[in-house]
Amino acid sequence: MQSLNHIVTFLSSEPAHNGGGEEAQHELPNLVTILNEYVFGGTSVGEFLHHWENAIFSLAIVIILVVVARFAYRNPQLVPRGLQNGVELIIEALESFIVGVIGPHGRKFVPFLGTLFLYIFCSNLAGLIPLMKAPTANVNQTIALALCVFFYVQFTAVKENGIVGFVKHLMGEPRSAIQWAFVPLMLPIHIIGEFAKPLSLSVRLFGNVTGEDILILIFVGLGVAVLSFTHLPIGIPLQLPFIFLAILTSFIQALVFMLLSTVYFAMILPHGEEDH
Repeated sequence: MQSLNHIVTFLSSEPAHNGGGEEAQHELPNLVTILNEYVFGGTSVGEFLHHWENAIFSLAIVIILVVVARFAYRNPQLVPRGLQNGVELIIEALESFIVGVIGPHGRKFVPFLGTLFLYIFCSNLAGLIPLMKAPTANVNQTIALALCVFFYVQFTAVKENGIVGFVKHLMGEPRSAIQWAFVPLMLPIHIIGEFAKPLSLSVRLFGNVTGEDILILIFVGLGVAVLSFTHLPIGIPLQLPFIFLAILTSFIQALVFMLLSTVYFAMILPHGEEDH
């Protein structure tokens, strides 16, 4: 009951300002937040936890994925079953999806794009688990993911097309005199478009996950507020329907991020390597 009172107090109070400039609370209190507020508040440990909160949960998700992969292939069987069978089904589904968009040459991008999907999906789901947090609700996290895609796409473009081919791609691959005449217009448009890709990827993911957290926070607060006039021992879980919706949207957002990243790779591959 004391932990419930802590959560109610946290939801109804203004967020603490550790160093000032902290944004308004838009998510449920997580384990690190509670430790910072009620156990290590005002200490160097509390400041460390608060500063690296997002990195802590990101690392936790990475460790979970590594442990699952390790256990799945600890003793691989020719005829997979159990955890190995489940992991292989997921990998085969991701490979089929990516190869279907890029073509046979897309298999070399499956480890990167597949890991990207699994990490984002698990990060999105983490915000729905009590005392956990969705790292993707932090714009720094989504920008970092989008930049990974951006630099890998640019590296692949130069590697597959060469410097001259990459520049021609940015020019719109002109062949006729009229197309060359439009190069001064097309080149800056394509450059702006390349830089807009990581921006759109990061903002879309951050906005959707943050919106889910805010919605769930509001209905959790309403459910807890019911305690004040119903005198029930527990609050009403008004957020429950939205949690099921958030599970679906978490999958969709991870899929959209991976799909757009896959399309970016398909767009920069030389013509003839794409299998439609």
